[in-house]
Amino acid sequence: MNAASPRPVDTDTAGPDSDTALDAAVSLTAPAASTTTPESAAPGSPTGTAAAGIPLWRQLVSVEERKEFLTINPLRSWWMIAVNWLGVFAAMALVAWWPNVVTIVVALFTIAARQLGMAVVMHEAAHRTLFKSRAWNDWAGNWLAAYPVWTDTGPYRNYHLAHHSKTGTFEDPDLGLVTPFPITPESFRRKVWRDLSGQTGIKQAILVYKRDMGFGRRRSQRNFGMSGGERADVGWHKIAPVAITNAVLLAILTLAGHPALYLLWVVSWLTTYRLVTRIRAIAEHSVVPDQLDPLRNTRTTRARWWERLLIAPNLVNYHYEHHLMMTVPHHNLPKLHRRLREHGLLPEGCFASGGYLEVLRLATSRAG
Repeated sequence: MNAASPRPVDTDTAGPDSDTALDAAVSLTAPAASTTTPESAAPGSPTGTAAAGIPLWRQLVSVEERKEFLTINPLRSWWMIAVNWLGVFAAMALVAWWPNVVTIVVALFTIAARQLGMAVVMHEAAHRTLFKSRAWNDWAGNWLAAYPVWTDTGPYRNYHLAHHSKTGTFEDPDLGLVTPFPITPESFRRKVWRDLSGQTGIKQAILVYKRDMGFGRRRSQRNFGMSGGERADVGWHKIAPVAITNAVLLAILTLAGHPALYLLWVVSWLTTYRLVTRIRAIAEHSVVPDQLDPLRNTRTTRARWWERLLIAPNLVNYHYEHHLMMTVPHHNLPKLHRRLREHGLLPEGCFASGGYLEVLRLATSRAG
């Protein structure tokens, strides 16, 4: 281990469910500053430099193509928001129509994926790639996505940009999410149990409440990358939008004659949402070729239809491409991915063609 490598972490007391990382688990990340630069990679390699100090990928992907990739399609953004909410209501309708253990479990995982989808919407808003209008971008990112899952685009933007500039280093606020891996299968099972039993979710709820109310600032607020001004902006008014959006959801379900279905939303947030968030975070930055190389410390995962339904909503699996060009809207990431593959620009170990199960096998490959 060299001086720049991350410090050892106890895999059972830190990592993806540590206090520092809990709310950050919804963070959905981008390119990094590092002691290794794209220009210092081996010439001729996918991450190398072919000429004039320009990274190879920038020479092979034209300026015109890059401009096309950066184009925001507002209809695709509205569709993403609509699909998330339609998924939530469809899962609830299934339980209302045919209430039993199986449909409840299906609903809990489906709703969790859509809650993660709302975090993806917030992430797009944080990058200002949801809508061209900043006002619409932030309004939709908050009221239609962030507030219902108890987060906020503004503070998240600062937190997330800190991750962008410090990925894989000691100053990366998401470091605790990825450094323990690989871990043992037994350790992973314990983490899954903590997620599904609600332990992780309850810890997060307490942490976010303290952040919003201004309690325990050193441990909660600073962990979210909040500036001094934001740390002073605390109180009930920070929780009010969360309460309002959740009250609207409860009112809709009450008018439909099924207020008890709101419990599916709450239980999902406390349990299954934690698990799908953990799996997503593991896939993005754990067990990568070089944690300090900004072009080799991120992974894209091929998502099968059921993985898109339950783990990787809204194209969140295209994470390598997001790191490469962090202001590409989500709907253009598959195009960028195809272009990189055409030129052989996806480094080995940065594309999991076997899906999320392949990544989990890597992440749990440590001997007991």
